[in-house]
Amino acid sequence: MKNEKLTTDEFDALDFIQRGARHDKVNACVGRNAKRLNGLKMISYGRDGSVTMTEKGTQILFLRRCIAGLRALCADAAASVDHDVAQFLIKKSHIAAREAGGFDVTERGRESLADIAIQEQIK
Repeated sequence: MKNEKLTTDEFDALDFIQRGARHDKVNACVGRNAKRLNGLKMISYGRDGSVTMTEKGTQILFLRRCIAGLRALCADAAASVDHDVAQFLIKKSHIAAREAGGFDVTERGRESLADIAIQEQIK
C-alpha cells in the first residue's frame, strides 16, 4: 500500500461517493480527488461517467470508522459506536463488552491504537 495515506478531503470525497454521488462533477470535493482515488482503485467510473465505490474504498472507510470508534471507546467506555464496528472490534479482540453496558478497550486494542499513532507520525 504505497502512498495510500489519504487526506481528510479525500476521505470526505469517498464518503460522499458512498452516500450516492452520481458523477465526479456533482461535488467540488469529489472532482478534486477523483483522479487520485481512481488511481488508487478506491473508486471506478462507469461507461456513462458515473462514479462508484470499489470494495477497496468501502474497506478503507470501514477501517476509518473502526479506528474512530476505538479511539472514542478509549476516551469514554460508554461512547456510542455503530453495531457493525462494535462486532468487528469484538471479533478482533480489540474491545470487550461490559456487564453494565458499553465496552472496554482491551490491551490488544490499546496496542493497535499505539501502532496507528506511530504510523501517523511517520507519514
